[in-house]
Amino acid sequence: MRFYVRLALFWLYCLPLQAQLVQNQGITSSLHRANQGKILFTSREISPAEVQTRDFLTRYQLTNRSNLFMTVFLANSLTNYLHALAPTLSADSLTKVGNYQFSFFVDHQLIYQTNLHPGAPYARIKNEETVISKPLIDNQHEGRWWSQSAWNRFMNQGGDQALTEGEHLFTLEIRPYLTLSQVLVGPILAQGEVQLEVKRKPSFNLDTVRLTTPQPYPGLHVSTDSFDTRRIKELRGTIEAGVFKHITSIVVLKQGRILLEEYFNGTNRSTLHDVRSVGKSFASTLTGIAQAEGYVHEKQTLREFYDLKSFSHYSAAKASTTLYELLTMSSAFDGDDDNMDSPGNEEYMYPEPNWITFTLNLPVLPAKYQGKWHYFTAGVVLLGDILNKQVPQNLETYAQNKLFNPLEIRQYRWPYTPQKVVSTAGGIQLNALDLAKYGQLYKNKGKWQGRQLVPEAWVTKTFTKHQAIPGRSQEYYGYLFWNKTYTVQGKRLETYYCTGNGGNKIFVFTDRPLVVVVTATAYNTSYAHAQVDRLMQDYLLPAVLK
Repeated sequence: MRFYVRLALFWLYCLPLQAQLVQNQGITSSLHRANQGKILFTSREISPAEVQTRDFLTRYQLTNRSNLFMTVFLANSLTNYLHALAPTLSADSLTKVGNYQFSFFVDHQLIYQTNLHPGAPYARIKNEETVISKPLIDNQHEGRWWSQSAWNRFMNQGGDQALTEGEHLFTLEIRPYLTLSQVLVGPILAQGEVQLEVKRKPSFNLDTVRLTTPQPYPGLHVSTDSFDTRRIKELRGTIEAGVFKHITSIVVLKQGRILLEEYFNGTNRSTLHDVRSVGKSFASTLTGIAQAEGYVHEKQTLREFYDLKSFSHYSAAKASTTLYELLTMSSAFDGDDDNMDSPGNEEYMYPEPNWITFTLNLPVLPAKYQGKWHYFTAGVVLLGDILNKQVPQNLETYAQNKLFNPLEIRQYRWPYTPQKVVSTAGGIQLNALDLAKYGQLYKNKGKWQGRQLVPEAWVTKTFTKHQAIPGRSQEYYGYLFWNKTYTVQGKRLETYYCTGNGGNKIFVFTDRPLVVVVTATAYNTSYAHAQVDRLMQDYLLPAVLK
């Protein structure tokens, strides 16, 4: 049970100088001095050194394309406020277990409260900063800051419903908190409010919305089938109005032909989209091809590829970890990307000079994971490294010869690991139609223009519900592909799909002749995947199933 302990306001604001644990940047200006304890809002990014009183908002029209920035003037730095909550802890300890608590109110009602993860902002900033200047909404630079993540969580946890069309008073409060044996929360450090005129309901004339007329593309003809033009115009207008954010392309193939092809936010047919973890699925494809040619087998274990005793935490369980477990994210490696405290979280891997060493140094804990699914990017990197060792030349050349050239995919871009191996963690870039061809390859059970590129048996194994996804109803995991079922107009539509950060998807429907690609750049946002589900269920699928 969590207990919230509130301390007297004067204790924090009246910390005597000698009681300060760390030196902070102090009061930075006369504006700062006059506004201690206040949160003030602006419509654009303005540095604390340049912001003036006239820049601060008292009223603001909030649309789907509005930006909203905050400037917080504090009397002290966060670490010193945390010191008042736990006087015996060192500065280093305080920054590891404490941070800001944000409370979001609409019309005086608390809608959402969040204790920011101790990892952001950095310890130095917690020690020194007395002015916070950060975006809550920055449509041009989505997902960059912890403050944006907090706003997005607020919107997903009730803010979207509370900020209905019309006038609302928005209030933000910031407190310090520590997590020890209990959660300790201090008094308000800063508070601010702004009157919002909410105008998020899109308004556009369908007669002025123009849809793209698809043209043939290498390997793809144009479909002559009909669809609900009005609904797709509504979708296009809704995207252009910013209701669905940062969508960059939508492609629909029906019976292997281009039915829909729409681009947004400055992209076009030749744009290479960074689809992030969609690239993991390519590792599965290449494993299937390599297995058919005798270079690897899904039942092989790590002991066959690495001298595991030269790494930390050697165990028989680690040595017997199979490629199958890496393909289904069911290995017992102590890594979980959904848990920031997990030692094998991908964010701890990326700064390391050797991603394979990082992964193989992790412990393997069968009793903890019990063969269950947990999202583990480093395991897919390990799979890519094994493929790179086993296939002729290297994995990049192998992929070009066995997959991209036969699909007539000429323009693409791989990221690389620090070891100069193509990264199967994700991040491969292709245009939307080439992504659709990749999806159609699976719809064709591994065949492309009469040639079997991927064994049909491998596609069948890939499109098998090997693992249930914890916390999700009726969602499963195959071989680096996901599985879910949409319900549209009373019809159940099962799909296996690739997915990546930002809302990037390749959907392959099992019982309909459809492949759908959605690309987006809503990276590191909490709404990215949810908005694609809404887009699919409310607009795209009803339109093409007409």
